[in-house]
Amino acid sequence: MTNDIRTLSERIDTLETRLAYQDDTIETLNQTITAQWKQIDMLTRKIAELGQRLQEAEANAPGPANEPPPHY
Repeated sequence: MTNDIRTLSERIDTLETRLAYQDDTIETLNQTITAQWKQIDMLTRKIAELGQRLQEAEANAPGPANEPPPHY
């Protein structure tokens, strides 16, 4: 019976250790995901801004839009 208690105690210690590592891993992954989400959000806004600037530049460009160059 003493051996069974020792075995259970070792198993509990092993599980507690694994749980602590898993908690740390989950927190690290959460921080990584949060940082990546912020970067994706910033890049999405930048792409939208650049798309708008491109539309404005095309609208203000001289000459008809999509006209082939004169050498054609």
